Amino acid sequence: MTIKLQHALVAVSLAAAGCSLLPSVGPDYKQPEIDLPAFALPDAGAPTTNTTATGEFEAAAAAADGRALVTTNDVANWWLRFDDPVLAELVDSAVSNNVSYLMAQERLKASRWQLLGSYAAYFPHIAASLSAQRTEYGRQTPTMVNTNRKLHRDVFAGGFDATWEIDIFGGSRRVTEAAAATVESLDWGVVDAWVSLTSEVGARYIELRTTQKRLEVARTNLVLQCETYDILKSRLDSGIGDELAVNQSKYVVDQTRAAIPPLLAQEEQLKNALAVLTGEMPGALHASLEPVADRDWVLEPGKLAGVPLDRIRARPDVRAAERAIAAQCAYVGVAEAMWYPKLYITGALGLQSTHPQNLLDRASLYGAIGPAVSWPIFQGGNIYANVMSEEAKMSEKILAYELALEKAYGEVRDAYARYTQEYHRCQALEGAVAAAQDAVSIAKDLYKNGLRDFTAVIDAQRSLLALEEALVVSRGTITLNVIALYKSLGGGLIEGSLGPEGLETPDETEESED
Repeated sequence: MTIKLQHALVAVSLAAAGCSLLPSVGPDYKQPEIDLPAFALPDAGAPTTNTTATGEFEAAAAAADGRALVTTNDVANWWLRFDDPVLAELVDSAVSNNVSYLMAQERLKASRWQLLGSYAAYFPHIAASLSAQRTEYGRQTPTMVNTNRKLHRDVFAGGFDATWEIDIFGGSRRVTEAAAATVESLDWGVVDAWVSLTSEVGARYIELRTTQKRLEVARTNLVLQCETYDILKSRLDSGIGDELAVNQSKYVVDQTRAAIPPLLAQEEQLKNALAVLTGEMPGALHASLEPVADRDWVLEPGKLAGVPLDRIRARPDVRAAERAIAAQCAYVGVAEAMWYPKLYITGALGLQSTHPQNLLDRASLYGAIGPAVSWPIFQGGNIYANVMSEEAKMSEKILAYELALEKAYGEVRDAYARYTQEYHRCQALEGAVAAAQDAVSIAKDLYKNGLRDFTAVIDAQRSLLALEEALVVSRGTITLNVIALYKSLGGGLIEGSLGPEGLETPDETEESED
Protein backbone atom coordinates (compact mmCIF):
# COMPACT_ATOMS: atom_id res chain seq x y z
CA MET A 1 0.00 0.00 0.00
CA THR A 2 1.43 3.38 -0.97
CA ILE A 3 2.05 6.20 1.51
CA LYS A 4 -0.57 8.37 -0.18
CA LEU A 5 -3.18 5.63 0.10
CA GLN A 6 -2.35 5.17 3.77
CA HIS A 7 -2.77 8.88 4.39
CA ALA A 8 -6.09 8.83 2.57
CA LEU A 9 -7.39 5.97 4.71
CA VAL A 10 -6.31 7.72 7.93
CA ALA A 11 -8.01 10.93 6.83
CA VAL A 12 -11.21 9.09 5.99
CA SER A 13 -11.22 7.30 9.36
CA LEU A 14 -10.71 10.52 11.28
CA ALA A 15 -13.47 12.23 9.30
CA ALA A 16 -15.84 9.36 10.00
CA ALA A 17 -15.05 9.43 13.71
CA GLY A 18 -15.57 13.18 13.87
CA CYS A 19 -18.86 13.03 12.02
CA SER A 20 -20.21 10.37 14.36
CA LEU A 21 -19.79 12.82 17.26
CA LEU A 22 -21.93 15.49 15.64
CA PRO A 23 -25.48 15.93 17.01
CA SER A 24 -28.21 14.14 15.12
CA VAL A 25 -30.84 16.18 13.35
CA GLY A 26 -34.40 16.02 14.56
CA PRO A 27 -35.90 16.39 18.03
CA ASP A 28 -34.28 14.77 21.05
CA TYR A 29 -36.75 12.73 23.06
CA LYS A 30 -38.15 14.03 26.34
CA GLN A 31 -40.74 12.08 28.25
CA PRO A 32 -44.09 13.92 28.26
CA GLU A 33 -44.97 15.43 31.62
CA ILE A 34 -48.64 14.68 32.11
CA ASP A 35 -49.99 15.43 35.56
CA LEU A 36 -52.54 13.10 37.10
CA PRO A 37 -54.86 14.79 39.59
CA ALA A 38 -54.90 13.06 42.96
CA PHE A 39 -58.65 12.82 43.49
CA ALA A 40 -59.89 10.86 46.48
CA LEU A 41 -60.47 7.17 45.78
CA PRO A 42 -64.08 5.88 45.66
CA ASP A 43 -63.65 3.88 48.85
CA ALA A 44 -66.84 2.39 50.34
CA GLY A 45 -65.04 1.94 53.65
CA ALA A 46 -64.97 -1.07 55.92
CA PRO A 47 -68.42 -2.75 55.97
CA THR A 48 -70.37 -2.64 59.23
CA THR A 49 -73.87 -3.58 60.36
CA ASN A 50 -74.70 0.05 61.10
CA THR A 51 -77.18 1.73 58.78
CA THR A 52 -77.75 5.29 57.66
CA ALA A 53 -81.00 7.25 57.81
CA THR A 54 -81.86 5.99 54.33
CA GLY A 55 -81.30 2.36 55.33
CA GLU A 56 -77.93 1.83 53.61
CA PHE A 57 -75.07 0.07 55.36
CA GLU A 58 -72.74 2.58 56.94
CA ALA A 59 -68.98 2.36 56.56
CA ALA A 60 -66.85 2.06 59.67
CA ALA A 61 -65.31 5.23 61.05
CA ALA A 62 -61.68 5.84 60.15
CA ALA A 63 -60.51 4.94 63.66
CA ALA A 64 -62.44 1.65 63.52
CA ASP A 65 -61.35 0.73 60.00
CA GLY A 66 -59.20 -2.35 60.53
CA ARG A 67 -58.58 -3.14 56.86
CA ALA A 68 -54.97 -3.87 55.97
CA LEU A 69 -53.24 -1.75 53.34
CA VAL A 70 -52.79 -3.21 49.87
CA THR A 71 -49.01 -3.33 49.43
CA THR A 72 -46.62 -4.05 46.61
CA ASN A 73 -46.18 -7.53 48.05
CA ASP A 74 -49.92 -8.13 47.64
CA VAL A 75 -49.82 -7.05 43.99
CA ALA A 76 -46.71 -9.07 43.16
CA ASN A 77 -47.58 -12.72 42.53
CA TRP A 78 -51.10 -12.01 43.76
CA TRP A 79 -52.37 -15.52 42.99
CA LEU A 80 -50.25 -16.93 45.82
CA ARG A 81 -52.41 -15.03 48.32
CA PHE A 82 -55.23 -17.51 47.73
CA ASP A 83 -53.08 -20.42 48.93
CA ASP A 84 -54.51 -22.58 46.16
CA PRO A 85 -52.03 -24.98 44.52
CA VAL A 86 -54.39 -25.59 41.58
CA LEU A 87 -54.52 -21.87 40.75
CA ALA A 88 -50.76 -21.51 41.16
CA GLU A 89 -50.17 -24.45 38.81
CA LEU A 90 -52.56 -22.99 36.23
CA VAL A 91 -50.72 -19.66 36.26
CA ASP A 92 -47.32 -21.35 35.91
CA SER A 93 -48.57 -23.47 33.01
CA ALA A 94 -50.11 -20.46 31.26
CA VAL A 95 -46.90 -18.45 31.47
CA SER A 96 -44.94 -21.38 30.02
CA ASN A 97 -47.36 -22.69 27.42
CA ASN A 98 -49.96 -20.09 26.42
CA VAL A 99 -49.77 -19.75 22.63
CA SER A 100 -50.68 -16.05 22.47
CA TYR A 101 -48.06 -15.23 25.09
CA LEU A 102 -45.43 -17.24 23.23
CA MET A 103 -46.34 -15.33 20.04
CA ALA A 104 -45.74 -12.04 21.88
CA GLN A 105 -42.32 -13.32 22.95
CA GLU A 106 -41.46 -14.20 19.34
CA ARG A 107 -42.43 -10.70 18.22
CA LEU A 108 -40.05 -9.34 20.83
CA LYS A 109 -37.26 -11.62 19.56
CA ALA A 110 -37.84 -10.38 16.01
CA SER A 111 -37.59 -6.74 17.12
CA ARG A 112 -34.33 -7.45 18.95
CA TRP A 113 -32.83 -8.94 15.79
CA GLN A 114 -34.00 -5.89 13.87
CA LEU A 115 -32.24 -3.69 16.41
CA LEU A 116 -29.05 -5.68 15.93
CA GLY A 117 -29.40 -5.32 12.17
CA SER A 118 -29.74 -1.54 12.44
CA TYR A 119 -26.16 -1.30 13.71
CA ALA A 120 -24.93 -2.48 10.30
CA ALA A 121 -25.39 1.10 9.03
CA TYR A 122 -22.35 2.17 11.07
CA PHE A 123 -19.95 -0.15 9.26
CA PRO A 124 -18.63 -0.35 5.70
CA HIS A 125 -20.50 -2.65 3.38
CA ILE A 126 -18.05 -4.87 1.49
CA ALA A 127 -18.86 -7.21 -1.36
CA ALA A 128 -16.57 -9.69 -3.10
CA SER A 129 -16.72 -10.54 -6.78
CA LEU A 130 -15.04 -12.94 -9.17
CA SER A 131 -15.63 -12.94 -12.91
CA ALA A 132 -14.35 -14.16 -16.28
CA GLN A 133 -15.59 -12.44 -19.42
CA ARG A 134 -14.92 -12.78 -23.16
CA THR A 135 -15.80 -9.92 -25.50
CA GLU A 136 -16.11 -10.49 -29.27
CA TYR A 137 -16.03 -7.76 -32.00
CA GLY A 138 -16.74 -8.90 -35.60
CA ARG A 139 -15.42 -7.32 -38.84
CA GLN A 140 -18.64 -5.33 -39.38
CA THR A 141 -18.93 -3.95 -35.85
CA PRO A 142 -18.29 -0.20 -35.50
CA THR A 143 -15.15 -0.96 -33.57
CA MET A 144 -13.52 -3.12 -36.32
CA VAL A 145 -15.32 -2.16 -39.54
CA ASN A 146 -12.35 -0.42 -41.20
CA THR A 147 -9.75 -2.88 -40.04
CA ASN A 148 -11.08 -5.95 -41.88
CA ARG A 149 -10.33 -7.88 -38.73
CA LYS A 150 -12.21 -9.26 -35.79
CA LEU A 151 -11.26 -8.97 -32.15
CA HIS A 152 -11.88 -10.92 -29.01
CA ARG A 153 -10.76 -10.06 -25.52
CA ASP A 154 -10.74 -12.08 -22.32
CA VAL A 155 -10.87 -10.35 -18.95
CA PHE A 156 -10.37 -12.16 -15.65
CA ALA A 157 -11.06 -10.23 -12.45
CA GLY A 158 -11.53 -10.65 -8.74
CA GLY A 159 -11.75 -8.13 -5.95
CA PHE A 160 -13.69 -6.26 -3.31
CA ASP A 161 -16.00 -3.25 -3.48
CA ALA A 162 -16.76 -1.20 -0.38
CA THR A 163 -19.23 1.55 0.48
CA TRP A 164 -19.31 3.37 3.78
CA GLU A 165 -21.90 6.01 4.63
CA ILE A 166 -20.54 8.59 7.04
CA ASP A 167 -23.47 9.38 9.32
CA ILE A 168 -22.90 13.15 9.41
CA PHE A 169 -26.44 14.21 10.32
CA GLY A 170 -27.40 11.16 12.39
CA GLY A 171 -30.00 9.52 10.17
CA SER A 172 -28.59 6.07 10.91
CA ARG A 173 -28.26 6.86 14.60
CA ARG A 174 -31.91 7.85 14.70
CA VAL A 175 -32.87 4.56 13.04
CA THR A 176 -31.03 2.70 15.81
CA GLU A 177 -32.69 4.87 18.46
CA ALA A 178 -36.08 4.03 17.00
CA ALA A 179 -35.28 0.32 16.90
CA ALA A 180 -34.05 0.35 20.51
CA ALA A 181 -37.17 2.18 21.73
CA THR A 182 -39.36 -0.22 19.74
CA VAL A 183 -37.67 -3.17 21.46
CA GLU A 184 -38.33 -1.58 24.85
CA SER A 185 -41.95 -0.92 23.91
CA LEU A 186 -42.44 -4.52 22.81
CA ASP A 187 -40.63 -5.70 25.93
CA TRP A 188 -43.17 -3.88 28.08
CA GLY A 189 -45.88 -5.18 25.77
CA VAL A 190 -44.81 -8.72 26.64
CA VAL A 191 -44.93 -7.85 30.35
CA ASP A 192 -48.41 -6.41 29.82
CA ALA A 193 -49.44 -9.61 28.05
CA TRP A 194 -48.10 -11.54 31.03
CA VAL A 195 -50.13 -9.42 33.46
CA SER A 196 -53.26 -9.84 31.34
CA LEU A 197 -52.70 -13.59 30.98
CA THR A 198 -52.28 -14.24 34.71
CA SER A 199 -55.34 -12.09 35.45
CA GLU A 200 -57.36 -13.91 32.81
CA VAL A 201 -56.41 -17.29 34.27
CA GLY A 202 -57.34 -16.11 37.77
CA ALA A 203 -60.66 -14.66 36.60
CA ARG A 204 -61.68 -17.77 34.68
CA TYR A 205 -60.67 -19.97 37.63
CA ILE A 206 -62.78 -17.98 40.11
CA GLU A 207 -65.70 -17.98 37.67
CA LEU A 208 -65.39 -21.77 37.46
CA ARG A 209 -65.38 -22.16 41.24
CA THR A 210 -68.34 -19.78 41.51
CA THR A 211 -70.26 -21.79 38.90
CA GLN A 212 -69.51 -25.01 40.74
CA LYS A 213 -70.74 -23.42 43.98
CA ARG A 214 -73.94 -22.29 42.21
CA LEU A 215 -74.42 -25.89 41.07
CA GLU A 216 -74.02 -27.03 44.65
CA VAL A 217 -76.64 -24.53 45.82
CA ALA A 218 -79.06 -25.54 43.06
CA ARG A 219 -78.62 -29.25 43.76
CA THR A 220 -79.03 -28.80 47.52
CA ASN A 221 -82.24 -26.84 47.00
CA LEU A 222 -83.43 -29.40 44.46
CA VAL A 223 -83.05 -32.19 47.01
CA LEU A 224 -85.05 -30.25 49.61
CA GLN A 225 -87.73 -29.31 47.08
CA CYS A 226 -88.00 -32.93 45.90
CA GLU A 227 -88.45 -34.05 49.49
CA THR A 228 -91.28 -31.54 49.91
CA TYR A 229 -92.87 -32.67 46.64
CA ASP A 230 -92.64 -36.34 47.61
CA ILE A 231 -94.39 -35.65 50.93
CA LEU A 232 -97.17 -33.67 49.25
CA LYS A 233 -97.58 -36.29 46.53
CA SER A 234 -97.75 -39.07 49.12
CA ARG A 235 -100.43 -37.17 51.06
CA LEU A 236 -102.41 -36.62 47.87
CA ASP A 237 -102.18 -40.29 46.95
CA SER A 238 -103.52 -41.09 50.43
CA GLY A 239 -106.53 -38.85 49.82
CA ILE A 240 -105.62 -36.18 52.37
CA GLY A 241 -103.46 -33.87 50.26
CA ASP A 242 -103.93 -30.73 48.19
CA GLU A 243 -103.63 -31.21 44.42
CA LEU A 244 -102.89 -27.51 43.87
CA ALA A 245 -100.04 -27.66 46.38
CA VAL A 246 -98.64 -30.74 44.62
CA ASN A 247 -98.65 -28.99 41.24
CA GLN A 248 -97.13 -25.87 42.73
CA SER A 249 -94.38 -27.91 44.32
CA LYS A 250 -93.86 -29.77 41.05
CA TYR A 251 -93.21 -26.68 38.99
CA VAL A 252 -90.81 -25.32 41.63
CA VAL A 253 -88.85 -28.59 41.44
CA ASP A 254 -88.78 -28.50 37.65
CA GLN A 255 -87.79 -24.85 37.62
CA THR A 256 -84.81 -25.57 39.87
CA ARG A 257 -83.96 -28.67 37.83
CA ALA A 258 -84.02 -26.56 34.64
CA ALA A 259 -81.44 -24.17 36.10
CA ILE A 260 -78.80 -26.91 36.40
CA PRO A 261 -78.04 -27.77 32.71
CA PRO A 262 -76.96 -24.19 31.78
CA LEU A 263 -74.63 -24.18 34.78
CA LEU A 264 -73.15 -27.51 33.71
CA ALA A 265 -72.58 -26.12 30.23
CA GLN A 266 -70.93 -23.03 31.73
CA GLU A 267 -68.72 -25.24 33.90
CA GLU A 268 -67.57 -27.15 30.80
CA GLN A 269 -66.93 -23.89 28.93
CA LEU A 270 -64.80 -22.47 31.75
CA LYS A 271 -62.76 -25.68 32.08
CA ASN A 272 -62.07 -25.60 28.35
CA ALA A 273 -61.14 -21.91 28.52
CA LEU A 274 -58.61 -22.64 31.26
CA ALA A 275 -57.16 -25.46 29.18
CA VAL A 276 -56.64 -23.15 26.22
CA LEU A 277 -55.13 -20.44 28.44
CA THR A 278 -52.61 -22.93 29.80
CA GLY A 279 -51.71 -24.29 26.37
CA GLU A 280 -53.55 -27.58 26.80
CA MET A 281 -56.17 -29.25 24.67
CA PRO A 282 -59.73 -28.79 26.00
CA GLY A 283 -60.57 -31.69 28.28
CA ALA A 284 -57.04 -32.19 29.57
CA LEU A 285 -57.62 -30.34 32.87
CA HIS A 286 -61.03 -31.70 33.84
CA ALA A 287 -59.66 -34.09 36.48
CA SER A 288 -57.75 -31.33 38.28
CA LEU A 289 -60.66 -28.88 38.14
CA GLU A 290 -63.25 -30.94 39.96
CA PRO A 291 -65.26 -29.07 42.64
CA VAL A 292 -63.51 -28.38 45.94
CA ALA A 293 -65.66 -28.85 49.05
CA ASP A 294 -65.75 -26.30 51.89
CA ARG A 295 -63.37 -23.84 50.22
CA ASP A 296 -63.78 -20.07 50.01
CA TRP A 297 -61.58 -17.74 47.94
CA VAL A 298 -62.75 -14.44 49.47
CA LEU A 299 -59.88 -12.49 51.02
CA GLU A 300 -60.17 -10.07 53.90
CA PRO A 301 -61.05 -6.60 52.63
CA GLY A 302 -58.10 -4.28 52.02
CA LYS A 303 -57.65 -0.60 51.29
CA LEU A 304 -55.36 1.71 49.35
CA ALA A 305 -53.57 4.46 51.24
CA GLY A 306 -54.06 6.84 48.33
CA VAL A 307 -54.05 7.13 44.56
CA PRO A 308 -50.89 5.24 43.46
CA LEU A 309 -49.90 7.63 40.66
CA ASP A 310 -46.37 6.24 40.34
CA ARG A 311 -47.81 2.74 39.97
CA ILE A 312 -50.09 3.96 37.22
CA ARG A 313 -47.14 5.43 35.30
CA ALA A 314 -45.21 2.20 35.87
CA ARG A 315 -47.91 -0.07 34.45
CA PRO A 316 -46.47 -2.09 31.56
CA ASP A 317 -49.06 -0.87 29.05
CA VAL A 318 -48.35 2.75 29.99
CA ARG A 319 -44.60 2.19 29.74
CA ALA A 320 -45.06 0.56 26.35
CA ALA A 321 -47.00 3.63 25.18
CA GLU A 322 -44.23 5.93 26.46
CA ARG A 323 -41.53 3.96 24.65
CA ALA A 324 -43.60 4.13 21.47
CA ILE A 325 -43.31 7.94 21.67
CA ALA A 326 -39.53 7.65 21.94
CA ALA A 327 -39.42 5.42 18.87
CA GLN A 328 -41.60 7.78 16.86
CA CYS A 329 -39.51 10.79 17.93
CA ALA A 330 -36.47 9.06 16.44
CA TYR A 331 -38.38 8.43 13.20
CA VAL A 332 -38.96 12.18 12.93
CA GLY A 333 -35.17 12.58 12.97
CA VAL A 334 -34.82 9.91 10.29
CA ALA A 335 -37.26 11.80 8.10
CA GLU A 336 -35.51 15.16 8.66
CA ALA A 337 -32.13 13.63 7.83
CA MET A 338 -33.38 13.11 4.27
CA TRP A 339 -33.13 16.89 3.77
CA TYR A 340 -29.36 16.79 4.22
CA PRO A 341 -26.57 15.44 1.99
CA LYS A 342 -25.21 11.98 2.50
CA LEU A 343 -21.47 11.42 2.41
CA TYR A 344 -20.12 8.07 1.26
CA ILE A 345 -16.61 6.70 1.11
CA THR A 346 -16.33 4.23 -1.74
CA GLY A 347 -13.47 2.02 -2.61
CA ALA A 348 -12.43 -0.94 -4.67
CA LEU A 349 -9.45 -3.27 -4.56
CA GLY A 350 -8.84 -6.21 -6.83
CA LEU A 351 -6.98 -8.00 -9.61
CA GLN A 352 -7.70 -7.80 -13.32
CA SER A 353 -5.90 -9.43 -16.23
CA THR A 354 -6.50 -10.56 -19.79
CA HIS A 355 -4.74 -13.83 -19.06
CA PRO A 356 -5.67 -16.07 -16.14
CA GLN A 357 -2.04 -17.03 -15.47
CA ASN A 358 -1.19 -13.37 -14.82
CA LEU A 359 -4.17 -12.66 -12.55
CA LEU A 360 -2.17 -12.97 -9.34
CA ASP A 361 0.69 -10.77 -10.52
CA ARG A 362 1.28 -7.44 -8.79
CA ALA A 363 0.90 -5.79 -12.17
CA SER A 364 -2.74 -6.93 -12.24
CA LEU A 365 -3.59 -5.05 -9.05
CA TYR A 366 -6.00 -2.14 -9.20
CA GLY A 367 -7.59 0.02 -6.48
CA ALA A 368 -9.67 3.13 -5.96
CA ILE A 369 -10.89 5.17 -2.99
CA GLY A 370 -12.72 8.45 -2.70
CA PRO A 371 -15.70 10.34 -1.35
CA ALA A 372 -19.13 10.63 -2.91
CA VAL A 373 -21.96 12.96 -2.00
CA SER A 374 -25.68 12.48 -2.59
CA TRP A 375 -28.04 15.38 -1.92
CA PRO A 376 -31.74 15.38 -2.83
CA ILE A 377 -32.21 18.86 -4.34
CA PHE A 378 -35.82 18.53 -5.49
CA GLN A 379 -38.25 15.77 -4.51
CA GLY A 380 -41.56 17.44 -5.27
CA GLY A 381 -42.30 18.04 -1.57
CA ASN A 382 -42.02 14.35 -0.69
CA ILE A 383 -39.46 14.87 2.10
CA TYR A 384 -41.44 17.70 3.68
CA ALA A 385 -44.64 15.65 3.55
CA ASN A 386 -42.85 12.69 5.13
CA VAL A 387 -41.53 14.86 7.97
CA MET A 388 -44.99 16.28 8.63
CA SER A 389 -46.42 12.76 8.57
CA GLU A 390 -43.90 11.51 11.13
CA GLU A 391 -44.53 14.54 13.38
CA ALA A 392 -48.27 13.91 13.23
CA LYS A 393 -47.64 10.28 14.18
CA MET A 394 -45.58 11.44 17.16
CA SER A 395 -48.44 13.71 18.27
CA GLU A 396 -50.73 10.70 18.01
CA LYS A 397 -48.35 8.62 20.16
CA ILE A 398 -48.31 11.37 22.81
CA LEU A 399 -52.10 11.41 22.84
CA ALA A 400 -52.12 7.60 23.03
CA TYR A 401 -49.81 7.82 26.06
CA GLU A 402 -52.11 10.35 27.70
CA LEU A 403 -55.10 8.12 26.93
CA ALA A 404 -53.28 5.11 28.41
CA LEU A 405 -52.71 7.07 31.62
CA GLU A 406 -56.33 8.16 31.80
CA LYS A 407 -57.60 4.63 31.16
CA ALA A 408 -55.21 3.19 33.73
CA TYR A 409 -56.33 5.77 36.31
CA GLY A 410 -59.96 4.96 35.51
CA GLU A 411 -59.36 1.21 35.79
CA VAL A 412 -57.85 1.60 39.26
CA ARG A 413 -60.77 3.72 40.45
CA ASP A 414 -63.39 1.44 38.84
CA ALA A 415 -61.84 -1.72 40.25
CA TYR A 416 -61.46 -0.20 43.70
CA ALA A 417 -65.06 1.04 43.76
CA ARG A 418 -66.43 -2.35 42.68
CA TYR A 419 -64.12 -4.14 45.12
CA THR A 420 -65.05 -2.14 48.23
CA GLN A 421 -68.76 -1.81 47.40
CA GLU A 422 -69.21 -5.54 46.78
CA TYR A 423 -68.38 -6.30 50.41
CA HIS A 424 -71.42 -4.21 51.45
CA ARG A 425 -73.61 -6.02 48.91
CA CYS A 426 -72.35 -9.39 50.14
CA GLN A 427 -73.11 -8.38 53.72
CA ALA A 428 -76.69 -7.47 52.80
CA LEU A 429 -77.14 -10.76 50.94
CA GLU A 430 -75.87 -12.74 53.93
CA GLY A 431 -78.59 -11.17 56.04
CA ALA A 432 -81.17 -11.82 53.32
CA VAL A 433 -80.21 -15.51 53.05
CA ALA A 434 -80.49 -16.00 56.79
CA ALA A 435 -83.94 -14.38 56.76
CA ALA A 436 -85.02 -16.45 53.74
CA GLN A 437 -84.00 -19.69 55.47
CA ASP A 438 -86.13 -18.74 58.48
CA ALA A 439 -88.99 -17.79 56.14
CA VAL A 440 -88.95 -21.24 54.50
CA SER A 441 -89.16 -22.98 57.90
CA ILE A 442 -91.96 -20.69 59.09
CA ALA A 443 -93.93 -21.03 55.84
CA LYS A 444 -93.74 -24.83 56.05
CA ASP A 445 -94.95 -24.81 59.66
CA LEU A 446 -97.82 -22.49 58.81
CA TYR A 447 -98.83 -24.69 55.88
CA LYS A 448 -98.72 -27.85 57.98
CA ASN A 449 -100.96 -26.19 60.57
CA GLY A 450 -103.38 -25.03 57.89
CA LEU A 451 -102.74 -21.34 58.54
CA ARG A 452 -101.32 -20.57 55.08
CA ASP A 453 -101.65 -22.12 51.66
CA PHE A 454 -98.70 -23.66 49.88
CA THR A 455 -98.07 -20.46 47.89
CA ALA A 456 -96.22 -19.03 50.89
CA VAL A 457 -93.88 -22.04 50.89
CA ILE A 458 -93.33 -21.72 47.16
CA ASP A 459 -92.47 -18.03 47.42
CA ALA A 460 -90.12 -18.64 50.34
CA GLN A 461 -88.28 -21.47 48.55
CA ARG A 462 -87.93 -19.42 45.38
CA SER A 463 -86.57 -16.46 47.32
CA LEU A 464 -84.13 -18.67 49.21
CA LEU A 465 -82.75 -20.20 46.03
CA ALA A 466 -82.39 -16.80 44.33
CA LEU A 467 -80.72 -15.21 47.35
CA GLU A 468 -78.34 -18.12 47.97
CA GLU A 469 -77.26 -18.01 44.34
CA ALA A 470 -76.88 -14.21 44.52
CA LEU A 471 -74.69 -14.60 47.61
CA VAL A 472 -72.46 -17.14 45.88
CA VAL A 473 -72.14 -14.84 42.86
CA SER A 474 -71.37 -11.88 45.12
CA ARG A 475 -68.55 -13.72 46.89
CA GLY A 476 -67.12 -14.71 43.53
CA THR A 477 -67.47 -11.12 42.32
CA ILE A 478 -65.47 -9.86 45.31
CA THR A 479 -62.59 -12.10 44.27
CA LEU A 480 -62.89 -11.12 40.62
CA ASN A 481 -62.82 -7.47 41.65
CA VAL A 482 -59.71 -7.88 43.76
CA ILE A 483 -57.99 -9.58 40.80
CA ALA A 484 -59.06 -6.66 38.62
CA LEU A 485 -57.66 -4.25 41.21
CA TYR A 486 -54.33 -6.06 41.29
CA LYS A 487 -54.23 -6.04 37.50
CA SER A 488 -55.00 -2.32 37.34
CA LEU A 489 -52.03 -1.73 39.66
CA GLY A 490 -49.70 -3.64 37.31
CA GLY A 491 -50.39 -6.92 39.07
CA GLY A 492 -48.08 -9.88 38.76
CA LEU A 493 -44.81 -7.97 38.43
CA ILE A 494 -42.08 -9.00 40.81
CA GLU A 495 -41.46 -6.56 43.63
CA GLY A 496 -38.11 -5.46 42.22
CA SER A 497 -39.84 -4.30 39.06
CA LEU A 498 -42.45 -2.41 41.04
CA GLY A 499 -39.81 -0.29 42.73
CA PRO A 500 -39.90 1.37 46.14
CA GLU A 501 -42.38 4.08 45.21
CA GLY A 502 -46.10 3.66 44.60
CA LEU A 503 -48.26 1.62 46.93
CA GLU A 504 -47.80 2.31 50.60
CA THR A 505 -46.70 -0.41 52.97
CA PRO A 506 -47.60 -0.62 56.66
CA ASP A 507 -44.05 0.37 57.67
CA GLU A 508 -44.18 3.40 55.42
CA THR A 509 -47.51 4.38 56.98
CA GLU A 510 -46.05 4.29 60.48
CA GLU A 511 -43.10 6.43 59.41
CA SER A 512 -45.38 8.97 57.76
CA GLU A 513 -47.52 9.21 60.90
CA ASP A 514 -44.42 9.84 62.99
